[in-house]
Amino acid sequence: MFSLANPRLCEVIPSSPHTLLRPPNRPLHCNFKLPQSTIFRPSITKIKAASDDKDQNSPVTVTVQEEDEVQSTPNKEVEESVKLLKEAAKTRKVPATEILTAFKVLEKAKLDPSRFCETLGGSESPGRTWMLVFTAQEGLTDGKYFPITAVQRFDAAARRIENGVYLGGLGCLTFEGRFSWKKRILAFMFELIRIKIGPFGPLEINIKGGDDESEPSTKNPFFIWFYIDEEIAVARGRSGGTAFWCRCRRVV
Repeated sequence: MFSLANPRLCEVIPSSPHTLLRPPNRPLHCNFKLPQSTIFRPSITKIKAASDDKDQNSPVTVTVQEEDEVQSTPNKEVEESVKLLKEAAKTRKVPATEILTAFKVLEKAKLDPSRFCETLGGSESPGRTWMLVFTAQEGLTDGKYFPITAVQRFDAAARRIENGVYLGGLGCLTFEGRFSWKKRILAFMFELIRIKIGPFGPLEINIKGGDDESEPSTKNPFFIWFYIDEEIAVARGRSGGTAFWCRCRRVV
């Protein structure tokens, strides 16, 4: 289980293979190591997916880039956007308009996703955990810092995902399931719900459809990842909204 009382009480500790969050009463030393950007010549494939927030009969077209890699010199715009998002994760004081602009830069950059899955979910179970920091509407017209503690765990070795909302001593609600990965697309389906109230043990509810072991696809919920490093991750969901997360501590 995870236990994070308040996302505002945490800061990112950068430049470490095990970047976590820590209380702000300890000094923070930042030494960002920014990745080299990559330019691609894209061929475009369109995927039809039903919106999470709209009628299932009203499909949303999500455009997925299939890239031919062309190496380039580091992109200053990407570096500045990454630095800004890391500052937003630490302080939650960066204006929403600047975060939305950073999202646009990272999406346009079409960075190499070959190491995204391992960076997101680690090389061994139980994987890595990420706290949701900011969410934006479809079209990047508006967005806001996420007001409650929401944490996702991605386990690349076991291809498992866990999504939870945590309310301190009141309890938590988590969903667990499996995911698939193709290039920069992580598709998933949940199989188990856990509900924990106060000090009582969690109630588990199996929502898996019979013996269904099929691999999740874009017919299921999915994320398209634009950027992932050891500290932050940026992705767009099936309904068109974009969000970013920061690495956080997993408490058993």
